[in-house]
Parts: sequence; C-alpha cells; structure tokens
Amino acid sequence: MKLMNIGFGNLVSSDKLVAVAAPDAAPVKRIVQEAKAKGMLIDATCGRKCKSVLICESNHVVLSAVSCETIQSRAEGSEEKDE
Repeated sequence: MKLMNIGFGNLVSSDKLVAVAAPDAAPVKRIVQEAKAKGMLIDATCGRKCKSVLICESNHVVLSAVSCETIQSRAEGSEEKDE
C-alpha cells in the first residue's frame, strides 16, 4: 500500500484512487453533494479552500486543499520510487 500526502498531514492510499478532479465543474459538484448525502464524503481541507476532489474505488470522495497538479506529481513520484 502506497500512502500519498494530500495536505496537512492527511494521507490517502494512491492504489485506491480512481480520479483527481478540480472542484469547479458542475458534475464534480454533483458527485460531492451525492457523497455528502450518503455519508461518503471526507473533508481533508482543514478549513481551507477545496482545490481538488479525489474519488476512490470505494466510492468515497475526499476533498483536499492541495491542487490537482501537486497531487499528480506526488502520485508520479511515489510510482517512481517503487520502480
């Protein structure tokens, strides 16, 4: 299991991530609202502005204050360490 830092000491298993999206688009906002209604939303922003939405295999949705580009580079960095 590879853990990836998504900001403020919060970690997510990079193996279980399906997608990382910007929170601005209407479909992503709808996914966040549906996850909140189902109790599947995890807010890891620590009170900051949400800059990325992480969607996991288990249908959990994680909000992060770290940008999508930063999460991408961290995910790519963790893959390079394993090779």
